Amino acid sequence: MTSVQTRTAAGGRVASPARRPRRRGQGRLLYVLPAAVFLAVLSFYPLVQLVRMSVSNVTASTLNASWDFVGTANFTAGLVQGDLGKAFWNTAVFVIVVTVIGLVGGLAAAIVLRHSGRISGLLLGVMVFVWALPPVVNGSVWKFLLGDNGLINGIVHATGLAGAPIPFLYDEHFALMSVALVNSWAIIPFNALVFRAAVLGIPAETFEAAQIDGAGPWQEIRHVLLPAVRPTSLVLAVLTIVYAFRSFDFIYVMTYGGPGTSTNTLPFLGYLQAFVRFDYGLGSATAVLTVLMVLVLAVVYARSVRKEEAE
Repeated sequence: MTSVQTRTAAGGRVASPARRPRRRGQGRLLYVLPAAVFLAVLSFYPLVQLVRMSVSNVTASTLNASWDFVGTANFTAGLVQGDLGKAFWNTAVFVIVVTVIGLVGGLAAAIVLRHSGRISGLLLGVMVFVWALPPVVNGSVWKFLLGDNGLINGIVHATGLAGAPIPFLYDEHFALMSVALVNSWAIIPFNALVFRAAVLGIPAETFEAAQIDGAGPWQEIRHVLLPAVRPTSLVLAVLTIVYAFRSFDFIYVMTYGGPGTSTNTLPFLGYLQAFVRFDYGLGSATAVLTVLMVLVLAVVYARSVRKEEAE
């Protein structure tokens, strides 16, 4: 079968229109190829090595030698020692707190800052600064603020709310919640900026129609704003969960997993097992479980984005 061809006035041949989409697709693949190679080298290969370590006996003495295959022994050891269950529970609590406060706080900030003005611009600049601040610096600042002689305890003591300093970072009941609140503080600006973009995308006529119908501020939020930002909320929820799930910096700087194991999450537990106790096999097993959970969230995120694009 021959493709249909057209001729120019000079008698030359022009490629058939049927072949153009194929060439365009090939051109796009060429643009994607460098990124694919980059990801394969820096992401896929380390993941393969991580899986190999998780099913092998790898310690400081055998790291540069051959690795003995042990199957699921590392995963079983993590469960038997009890560290894995405690870390999983800490991670669940941490993720729930960061996700709820991050989304609610971001949406509230977006609603407050939906109108343009000097004050809104100033607050947005401050929020961008907080979001762009490195986690190590942010965590160090909050560690000072929450210390026994920090600003927070100073205010508590001055107002007479407590006679002794509150051990925000040194008590097993306060430490995890304190670090989770700081993580929420760090993610709220990003969520607020994304929510604000979604809010600004709502036509002004919609709000005018709601006001003509007698809707008050709370009714506008409930019946206009919330339905309009629902697709954005689904995507941001998954992103916030992933952010909270992989959080490491704040825990490392503020509590180092303590007191005891009260702030040990799965990523931090894997770090301790591999780079403090030098049991690379056990640490890799914990990391593999973490990666599997993140992959599940990544699939949910991809489906949410695809559903939003279809709508």
